[in-house]
Amino acid sequence: MRLGIVGSGMIVRDLLSTSSNLKDIEFVAICGTERSKEAMNQLKNEYGIQNLFYNYDELLNMDLDAIYIALPNNLHFEFAKKALEANKNVIVEKPFTSTYKQAVILSDLAREKQLFIFEAITTQYLPNYKKIKELVPTLGDIKIVQCNYSQYSSRYDKFKEGNILPAFNPKSSGGALMDLNIYNIHYVVGLFGKPEGIEYYPNVERGIDTSGILMLDYGKFKCVCVGAKDCKAPIANNIQGNKGCIYQDTPANVCERFELLMNDGSSSKINKNNYEHRMVNEFIEFASMIKNNDLESCYKMLDHSLIVSEVQTIARNKGGIIFPEDAI
Repeated sequence: MRLGIVGSGMIVRDLLSTSSNLKDIEFVAICGTERSKEAMNQLKNEYGIQNLFYNYDELLNMDLDAIYIALPNNLHFEFAKKALEANKNVIVEKPFTSTYKQAVILSDLAREKQLFIFEAITTQYLPNYKKIKELVPTLGDIKIVQCNYSQYSSRYDKFKEGNILPAFNPKSSGGALMDLNIYNIHYVVGLFGKPEGIEYYPNVERGIDTSGILMLDYGKFKCVCVGAKDCKAPIANNIQGNKGCIYQDTPANVCERFELLMNDGSSSKINKNNYEHRMVNEFIEFASMIKNNDLESCYKMLDHSLIVSEVQTIARNKGGIIFPEDAI
């Protein structure tokens, strides 16, 4: 797969650092802004990327199998839509879009043109997560699900000083829900589907949620998802049933080792992940689906992303977190 990259931030560096494991992907171009010129040239030279652009249209005119969009959250929709309109397949970083309405527009456009569009959400492609999905029925009737992804951000210190970076900027579709709790939503929706009820209780400063508690009602069981950038706590995921539970002490986006703890006293420690870096599995599957023209699998994952987008949009609006895109 010939891949063009848009952006030069930390997540792009993460992806390129795994390139030795991505034999079916050729990183042929990178596009960014003039102010990121130094970073762009460094990546180009370090990873042997042949083409460097400061104009997105020039990138779209290249012979590419897909465009990878790794920009601030509020730019995902605009750049993905333009790529689809140029008949390019798209991989867009999480969160898929700022709003559910935008997600539906991209979904409809991709299906109309029979193009691939993926949300790069590591959780769904990790072997440990797939094993958890397989084991959930052994827990009996699910009663409680808890996910806590709390990670104190150094950007929060700057935020308190008045330096508003994208992670805490409503204009950039930032906040704890979009940055951290979005992984918890993917984790839960991937296992149990769309919830019946959604409530969000955020801690709000300057119009953005620096932390918050998301409540998902699944009728027969309840789920609480905590995402925090203004405080920290031990990270944990718990799926509790009347026959046992699954306990995991790593974030939903990494989904490392976990324990199966049954009521009869039996237990097992499980780790099925086969790559050290969390991003390898998702990009291997993206490349495979495009190579094999497996639109069915792509659109199944797209349906999942649509549910997650709807959940986060409802949650934000109920919590009073409003982005400029909500008015469109």
